[in-house]
Amino acid sequence: MNLANRNEIRERRARASTSALRLALCGGGTGGHLVPGLHVLEHARARGGLADLVWFTSGREVEERVLGDLGTRCSPSPARRVVLEIEPQGGGAPTRTRLVVRTPPAVMAARVALVKHKPDVLLALGGFTCLPAVLAARSLGIPVALLEINAARGAATRWLGRFAARVFHAWPSTVPEGSRLDAEIGFGSHRLIGPPLSQAFTQGALERSAARAAREQLGFDPDRPLLLVLGGSQGALGLNRFVQRHAGVLLTGGLQVLHQTGPGRSDERAPLLPGYRAQEYLAPMHAVLGAATLALTRGGASTLAEIAALRVPALVVPYPHHSDRHQERNARSFGDGLRIVPEARLTAELAFEIARLCSDSGESERTRMSAALHESIPLDAADRLLDGLLELARTPRKS
Repeated sequence: MNLANRNEIRERRARASTSALRLALCGGGTGGHLVPGLHVLEHARARGGLADLVWFTSGREVEERVLGDLGTRCSPSPARRVVLEIEPQGGGAPTRTRLVVRTPPAVMAARVALVKHKPDVLLALGGFTCLPAVLAARSLGIPVALLEINAARGAATRWLGRFAARVFHAWPSTVPEGSRLDAEIGFGSHRLIGPPLSQAFTQGALERSAARAAREQLGFDPDRPLLLVLGGSQGALGLNRFVQRHAGVLLTGGLQVLHQTGPGRSDERAPLLPGYRAQEYLAPMHAVLGAATLALTRGGASTLAEIAALRVPALVVPYPHHSDRHQERNARSFGDGLRIVPEARLTAELAFEIARLCSDSGESERTRMSAALHESIPLDAADRLLDGLLELARTPRKS
C-alpha cells in the first residue's frame, strides 16, 4: 500500500469516526460466528461508539460465555440479544423440516426487533440464525452485509449472498470468480478485507521480554517454553486425548503446557503435573497467545488470525469431519507460518517433535514460521469492515 492510499484511508476513517452506528448483528452457535462481531463492536466504540445494537443469536450455551453481558460491552448505548429458535436445542444443523417450520416465526420475531431498534445496517456473521434475520432485514429495506471469515464459503454466504448489498471476504478464495475488487476499497458488492481482529492484536507481535512477562503473569516459569493447546470454543476431543496421553513426554521434554479443554470437558484433561494447567475456557486470548512459544490448535479462522497477528508458530489440526474441509483451507491460507497436522498424527512421535520444535534446536524453524506469519494478513481488517458498514449506513435507501 502506498503512502497516498494510507493517507486517504486515514482521512476517510477520521471523517467516519464521529458517525454513531445503529447496528444489527446476526450469528451464533459457535465462537467463529461470534468473535468477529465482538471485534466490530470494539472498533466501533473506539471510533465514536454505537447508537444502538441488536444481536440475533441461536441461544446456545457458548453465546453466554463468549458474549457475556452485551450491555456492559456497549455501554452507554442500548444493546439487546434476541434468540431466534432455528437450531435444535443440542446444537447442530437443523433439518430441512425444522427450517421450514421454524423460519417464518423467526422472521416475524426478527422483524419486530428490527422495527424497534431501527438499525442502519445488518451484518451477518454466519450460522443458521442469519437466515431469518437477513430475510427480515430485506423485508424492511435495511441493507444487509455478510462476512465470510473462512477460506471456504459457508452456507450463509452461499445461500444469502443474493440478498446482500455487500459481502466482506477474509480470503481471496471465497471471492466469486470475475469479481472486480480492490484490497483497500473494492468495487461492486465484494470487498476483500482480511480477517477482523481485536484492537489488542493490531499492534503485532510481542517482544521477547513481553512474552516472558506474559508467561510469568499467567503463573508459568518465564524462562521455559510454553505450549498452548486450543480446541476452539467447544473444545476438541482429539487434541484433549493427545494431551492426556502424551503430557508426560511434553513436560519431560522441557515444556510447560496450557490446555483449553472446552466447556464441560475438564475430565478430558491430563493428570495435574508440575508445569501443566487445564482450563475449560481461556481469556483474554491476547495475553494467552502472547505467552506461547508454540500453539497446537484447531483451524478456526479467528483463532488462526490471532495467532498470525502475534506471529506465534503453530501446528494446526483441522477438524476432519467438515464436508468442505474449511479448517484445512483456513490453515493453508497462512502459507509456511502454520504446519498442518492430520488428526491421525496425534501420536507420541508428534509429542517428541513438539518438544524439539520448542527447544533451542527448533528456534530457527520457529523464526521462519513467525516471519511467514508476519506477511500473511493485514492487521486493520476490522477497521476496513467498519468503514464498509458506515458506507452502507450512509447510502440512501431505495424507496
